[in-house]
Amino acid sequence: MSHFTSVHVTGSGWREVCDRALADSAGTIAGQLAFVYLSDDLAGDCDRVIDYLREHSSVPHWVGCIGMGLCSTARETYGESGLCALFTPFVADHFRVIPDIEDGLHDWLDATQDWRTRQMASVAVVHADPASTKLPQTLMELSEGLQGGFLVGGIASAETLPIQIADRATGGHLSGVLFSSQVAINTGLSQGCSLIGQRHRITRCQRNIIETIDDRPALDVFKEAIGETLARDLHKVGGYIFAALPIAGSDTGDYMVRNLVGIDLDRGLVAIGDVPEVDQDIQFARRDAESARADLQQMIEGLLKRLPAPPRGALYHSCLGRGRNLFGEGSAEMLLVQDLLGDVPLAGFYANGEISHNRLYGYTGVLTLFS
Repeated sequence: MSHFTSVHVTGSGWREVCDRALADSAGTIAGQLAFVYLSDDLAGDCDRVIDYLREHSSVPHWVGCIGMGLCSTARETYGESGLCALFTPFVADHFRVIPDIEDGLHDWLDATQDWRTRQMASVAVVHADPASTKLPQTLMELSEGLQGGFLVGGIASAETLPIQIADRATGGHLSGVLFSSQVAINTGLSQGCSLIGQRHRITRCQRNIIETIDDRPALDVFKEAIGETLARDLHKVGGYIFAALPIAGSDTGDYMVRNLVGIDLDRGLVAIGDVPEVDQDIQFARRDAESARADLQQMIEGLLKRLPAPPRGALYHSCLGRGRNLFGEGSAEMLLVQDLLGDVPLAGFYANGEISHNRLYGYTGVLTLFS
């Protein structure tokens, strides 16, 4: 099978960006699928970009989305017109593009059933709309429709138009590409927040508002978890302290990080960016660059140990709260990935949320390796 090629370019407009990407990949493209991530200022030109790339590269299928930050091997760019892409060697029978499936998931599953059964297809790279309120449910339904399929990817990030790409520009719900079992894929997730305090149980809540934890006012439990210094000045917890919802049944201690969106000092309430349930476990977490680096290293080293051969290509979907906001300036996160992974062709973007298995995460990095 042929090799992968990645490019990461910037320019003064969509045509210049496309021409530079095509020049950098000239003579190396052999497959029928490419992943592409565009800076958010190019969202309005997305269809022009895809048509131009398709015409001049002979790659018929393009999958990706808009991102407020782009990443590749040893490089991150923010606030610049740009494009990063991973050209794959896959032929038509190796994959099926998933179009916008907001209202047509079961129709798409029916239409691809024969191919999915024949190819034992169960791993998909997906991109999603940050405004979709049905996304958690759709991820579960898609995974179940793939008989326990594994999903990886990220939510588009943009100032105005969080467009996805699935052979064309779409502003829809969820899209991506499903792979045949002939494509060897391994994935890993790295947390960007470290747990603090003990695990607790939600005992009363309404919508996203937690009233009591362990039958005590939620705010009292929260203050104990974050420590006396922060508890005296709760204005400092924004963007630093988060809710952590442990994954039931996980044997790795996995958890989903959710933003704190409100605190009621008078009634002792805590509101989070999710809809928890009574008897659900909860813990708290803090943003921690040191532990994020250690977790990223552990994740990548663990992935590499499981591979029968070195990876040939990679995708990386990381949170907007990571990158320069957590690891520091100068492409520090992607330089670390390069140190651990090597010079593997890689493309990705900084997302509004990350997808792994059938769940939405935050402040994580999701690495997908093709071997």
